[in-house]
Amino acid sequence: MSATLVRNVLRAAGLPPATQRGELDWRSFLRQQAASTLACDFLTVDTVLLRRLYVLIFIRIGSRRIEYVACTSSPDGAWMQQQARNLLMDLDEHDQRPRLLIHDRDTKFSRAFDANFQGEGMRVIRTPLKAPNANAHIERWVGSARRECLDRLLILNRRQLEHVLRVYLRHYNEQRPHRALDLRAPDPPLTMPSTRGAPAASATPIRRRDLLGGLIHEYEAAAA
Repeated sequence: MSATLVRNVLRAAGLPPATQRGELDWRSFLRQQAASTLACDFLTVDTVLLRRLYVLIFIRIGSRRIEYVACTSSPDGAWMQQQARNLLMDLDEHDQRPRLLIHDRDTKFSRAFDANFQGEGMRVIRTPLKAPNANAHIERWVGSARRECLDRLLILNRRQLEHVLRVYLRHYNEQRPHRALDLRAPDPPLTMPSTRGAPAASATPIRRRDLLGGLIHEYEAAAA
């Protein structure tokens, strides 16, 4: 039996070569480690005065919750170090220390920045060059934030951007449904209205709350 025939039979059955069967692909690795993995990245926002602002975001892959966001016009080494320390303090307060941190090879993610996390026992994984799919969860969030919010507003300065992000992040973490979470929000409020046991024909009054001048709508059952 030729090697080509064996390879074709294995390929038809969906089996990789024998030396690769024990290897874990990147998607399977993330799925197994999602609950203890953070990912981070930058997005940029240009103000109406053509001043560029940088937004640093950290997301927990398992829950899709945005854990930390910070804005600056100058993401230098000292600022990056301080944001790393701020994030670690926030995680300690909630007793939620992850094991892994994923980011790309942007020079703003320096060795000194990584050392803050490595000193706390976290492993830092740098994605391959020109491979945004290796950090797809944070890339997806950046796309959502642009489409749903930032691309629809004129930003004047950092103070306004910080306000817009606070409103959007609360909406994203507490109200926005996510298909990967069975249409639940990453961090829903502790008290949620329940319709279990209510008659099918009963109509529950719905109240709408407008955010950012009506750009975003939230809906909830009105109190009886």
